[in-house]
Amino acid sequence: MRMRCGCRMGCDRVARAIQSSALLLLLLLGPAAAGSAVATESADSLEDALLPLINAHEGRVAVAVEHLPTGERYALRADEAMPTASLVKLPVMLAAYRAVKEGRVALTDRVPLAAGDRVPGSRVVDLLSDGAELPLVDWIRMMIAASDNTATNLVVERIGRPATTALMADLGLREIRLNSLVYRRDTSLDPERSRLYGLGSGTAAEFVRLLSLLHGGELEARGIIPAGSTPAILSHLLACDDTRMVPRELPAGWRCAHKTGGVSGSRTDAGILLGPGGPVAYCLLTTDNKDRRIDGGAAEDLIAACGREIAAYFAARHAEDRPASPQPLAQGASGVVVEELQRSLNARLPAAARLGVDGDFGPATAAAVRRLQDESGLPGSGIVDAATWRALGTLITADPPLPDAETVNAERLPVAAADAGGGPPQTTAPSWVIVEAATGRRLAGRDADTCRSPASITKVMTALVVLREAAAAPGLLDEMITVSTRAGQETGSSAMLRPGDRVSVREMLYGLMLPSGNDASVALGEHVGARLTGAAAADGVAVDPLDRFVARMNATAAELGLARTSYRNTHGKTAPGHETTAAEIAALVRVAMELPLFRAIVATRQRGATIESVDGSRRPVVWKNTNRLLPIEGYSGVKTGTTAVAGCCLAAWGERDGRALVVVVLGSTTTDARYVDARNLFMHGWTLPPAAAP
Repeated sequence: MRMRCGCRMGCDRVARAIQSSALLLLLLLGPAAAGSAVATESADSLEDALLPLINAHEGRVAVAVEHLPTGERYALRADEAMPTASLVKLPVMLAAYRAVKEGRVALTDRVPLAAGDRVPGSRVVDLLSDGAELPLVDWIRMMIAASDNTATNLVVERIGRPATTALMADLGLREIRLNSLVYRRDTSLDPERSRLYGLGSGTAAEFVRLLSLLHGGELEARGIIPAGSTPAILSHLLACDDTRMVPRELPAGWRCAHKTGGVSGSRTDAGILLGPGGPVAYCLLTTDNKDRRIDGGAAEDLIAACGREIAAYFAARHAEDRPASPQPLAQGASGVVVEELQRSLNARLPAAARLGVDGDFGPATAAAVRRLQDESGLPGSGIVDAATWRALGTLITADPPLPDAETVNAERLPVAAADAGGGPPQTTAPSWVIVEAATGRRLAGRDADTCRSPASITKVMTALVVLREAAAAPGLLDEMITVSTRAGQETGSSAMLRPGDRVSVREMLYGLMLPSGNDASVALGEHVGARLTGAAAADGVAVDPLDRFVARMNATAAELGLARTSYRNTHGKTAPGHETTAAEIAALVRVAMELPLFRAIVATRQRGATIESVDGSRRPVVWKNTNRLLPIEGYSGVKTGTTAVAGCCLAAWGERDGRALVVVVLGSTTTDARYVDARNLFMHGWTLPPAAAP
C-alpha cells in the first residue's frame, strides 16, 4: 500500500477485518474454474506476454515470477535492489511471527496507542482514541489489510527495529531491509539506504523466494514462525484491500494474497496468485516512474496488466494440475460451507446456545467449534480441521435436513397411468425423430438429419465413453475421483460438487445423468481422460486429460457411424462445432441403453449420496432426475438438455406392450413444451405398425 493511509474500505469493513482472526480459505487450492477463469488468451511464453508491457513503460521495472508447484520461473532485473515502499510491511509481519516463536512477544499482547505514536497514513488508527489497547495480532492485521502506518510502527517497536532486517539476513535475503519507522527518518538504521530507497528495499527475486518459503511451509518447518501460523499469515495477505494493482484485472476465479506499496515515484506489489493453474508467487517493482501520480497512473496500470497476463499464462498451462487440498475453516470465513457448519453444530447444541445460520464464521461459531472439540477430545482451536469435520459427522445441508442416502434410495415414488394412443404429432420442436428401438428403423421425423446443438444430451456420450472404459477396466467404477478446481467451479447445471470432494466413478455417473451435472462431466472427463492414450504431447506440453476425453468422445461417434456428430466438451454448453442431429442422438441412445448400468442410472428418479471431502467433512446430497417423463408408466430415460441456443431438448425411451421407441426432440420452445412434444410423438409412434417403417 501507500505510505500515506492505505484504508480503502469503509470503517465498518475495517472493524470486521480487525475482529477476524485467520481466514483459512482455498489458499493452497484456488477457488476457480479453469474453463471460465481466463479472460485473455495466453501468450506462448511469459516473456512474450510481459516484455511488451514493460518495454512500453516509462520507468524502471523488476519482475520475478515462480509457479510454485513446478518451479517454472520468469525474471527481469530481479536481482536489482529497488524501493519497496509499504511492501516491506510483509517481511515486518514475518519478523513479528518470528518474535512470537521465540517467545519475545505474544499475539495476544495488549499494545497501547499513545498520542505521540500517530503518523500520517493512519486513517484506521485515527478512528481510535489515545490510550486504546489492542492485541498485537490486530495491529498486524491493520498493517497488512489497510497498510496503516501507525499500526506498522507499533508492530516494529514491539518486536525491535532491527528484527526485520535480521530475519531476512538469516534467510539469505540480504537486500530486503526495513530502514526506519514510517515517516520517522530520524529512526533510520542505515541513513544511506534510507536516502536511496526510503522506508525499505529489496529485490523481486528475494521477495518471491520469501513467498515461496512461506507458502511451502518451510518457515514453519525450520522453526522460524510458530507451527500452524502459515494460514493466518496468508489470511492477512488475502485481506489486503488495495485492488488497484494486481487484483484489478485478474480473471474471474483468481484471488490474490498480497501486499502493495507506493510513493510518488515507485509502485510495488508482491504476493501469491490463487486460482486455476496456481499458486504463483510474484513480485513487481517499479521506480523512477515518469508518471508520479499518487493515485492511479501508468505504473499501477502496468502492474495490473502484468498480473492479468501472469494469471492467464499459468491457467492455460496448469489448470488441470491443481490437486485438491484440505481446507481448514476459521473465523472470517463465509458462505454456504459455514452455513452447513452452523446447522450441524446446532444439532449438537442446547436450544439456548444455538447459532444463527448466517454463513458468517464469527466468535460465536468459533466458540461452538471449541465446544465440539472439547467434547470430542480434540485441541480447542476453534478452527475446523479434518479431525473436527470427522467429529461433527455428516453435515446438515438444508432445513429440514436431507434424509440419508439409504433412505432416499429405498423410497418408492408413485407412477402415473400410461399415455393413451393418439393422432398425428403436434410439436413445437423444429427437429424430431421417432425410432423403433429394437431395429433402429425411423418411423417418422422432421428435420431429423439437420445439425443442431444437443445441449446436455451430450452427456449420453460422456457416460458411454466412461462405461466403455470401465468395461475394459472393471475396477474403474469404484475408483475415487477427487474433484478438481476446474470441475468444482464449472458453471451451469450442477451435481453440487465442490473442489476437493471425493466421489466414486459409479456415483459420479448418477451426478452426471440425474441432475445433469456439468461439474460431474468435467470430473469424469479429467479422471478417465488421464487413463486414455492416443493424444500425443506437443512441444513437451502434456495434453490436458479433459481434451483427451473429448477426443475419445469424437472417436466413439465416428466408430458408431455418427458422421454429423462432433463434440467440443463433456457437458453440452454451446461451443462452435459442438453439434449432432436428432437421428444420430437416437442411434447413440440405442447403443447406450444396451449397457445395464446406463439403463439403470437413467431410469433412476432420485439418488442419495454422502460426499466426503479431502478436508474430512461429509455431507448428504440428493440428485433428482431432470426427466419429467419418468413418473409416468412406460417411460425409462434418457436425458434432457437446455441452452439458449439449443432450446429445450429431450431424448426419451418409452415402452408399451413390449415395443420400445426412442423419441428425440430438439429445440422445443419451453421446458413444458418438450414433454408435450415427446408424449405426442410417443403416442403417434405407438399407433404406427412396424411395417410402416421404411
